[in-house]
Amino acid sequence: MPKPLSLPFDPIARADELWKQRWGTVPSMAAITSIMRAQQILLAEVDAVVKPYGLTFARYEALVLLTFSKAGELPMSKIGERLMVHPTSVTNTVDRLVKSGLVAKRPNPNDGRGTLAVITDKGREVVDAATRDLMAMDFGLGVYDAEECQEIFAMLRPLRISAHDFDEE
Repeated sequence: MPKPLSLPFDPIARADELWKQRWGTVPSMAAITSIMRAQQILLAEVDAVVKPYGLTFARYEALVLLTFSKAGELPMSKIGERLMVHPTSVTNTVDRLVKSGLVAKRPNPNDGRGTLAVITDKGREVVDAATRDLMAMDFGLGVYDAEECQEIFAMLRPLRISAHDFDEE
């Protein structure tokens, strides 16, 4: 993946300086801008790694979720709940995985209206290979050591709790 040309200055730090001059000190502006830029960088890097497998990171996450289930299958509604995405996004993601032969769909025997997504053998092979590649590049976070990754996780957890992603233990 070609790297864009670097700027001779940090545009987020520059924006923070200009922000301070105009509206006063607001550290959260520089923080959110950095988080959003980091998300763009990481998504581009992981998408580049899974693209040869015909995946996006969102499709990869769905496959991983299916491998975590005991039977390799989950109701579509459960996939949306666990991945915290809208039902329409789940349908789009699963349908693309079905087209690729990585997932199959079948009626949910426990819910007459529901559908189960089932990972195929090909899907298991692809998710294992993609996972090896993502782990080899540390999911794009190779500039941090294990302790720093744990700190990032811990630092963002209160935000996720306040957004009601899950009930605090």
